[in-house]
Amino acid sequence: MLASALLLFLAAAGLAAEEPSAAALAAFNSYIARVEARLAQQHRSPAAFLAPEDSSRLRQGELILEQLTPPAGQGLPGALLHDWRGTAFVPGARAADFEYLMRNFPAYPQHYAPQVLQAKVLAHQGNEYQVVMRMRQKHILMVVMDATYDVTFGQLDALHEYSVSRATRIAEIDAPGTAKERTLPPSEEHGFLWRMNTYWACEERDGGLTIQVESVTLTRSIPSGLGWAIGPFIEDIPNESLEFTLSATRDALRR
Repeated sequence: MLASALLLFLAAAGLAAEEPSAAALAAFNSYIARVEARLAQQHRSPAAFLAPEDSSRLRQGELILEQLTPPAGQGLPGALLHDWRGTAFVPGARAADFEYLMRNFPAYPQHYAPQVLQAKVLAHQGNEYQVVMRMRQKHILMVVMDATYDVTFGQLDALHEYSVSRATRIAEIDAPGTAKERTLPPSEEHGFLWRMNTYWACEERDGGLTIQVESVTLTRSIPSGLGWAIGPFIEDIPNESLEFTLSATRDALRR
């Protein structure tokens, strides 16, 4: 009830956020180009396939999370860019296990509930997939979105694999799961998530699998005076979502 009331309040306050500005999109795309160039270089070398982390912490079961975009670099015109990376180690797991898990999209609701409610493959050819997922995020507010992704898988060798996922469409859902459910047009959306790219990689060695994920998202900025209402959702969800996804992936590989 609180989340619904808050969304109604935001709508009444005229805080629907249409598509991001051209300047924000240009800055996001430029940043993505640099991220993907860095990752492409990593994925050509077994010695530098993953970003280096403290192996002792990983083997003790710790999830290592890093914010890659400094706070001063997050601001875009009317938008915020978030870049987080997470790393974990899974004893006994293999690269082939990781590939099977990542490609088995219909099983995502089993592994990633309650964040992923539905997942369906729309098209598949070789290492390329088009997938639609219904996602739920909650932090005071509860927001449900349908997102379509283009996902590509690749490998350096049998011990080093990676995937690239780019959201091509993200739509906020109003009254999900009810008779009044509808997809909000851009003019009525709140801008909680405009763009989302996710980059996975894994390396099999030392009796297990190191998995690493980087998530780059674009959201609306926080309106003046309303940080109390949507600030925690916009600022905290990117890293909390990444931590949940990384932990759920590790748990699924353990099983």
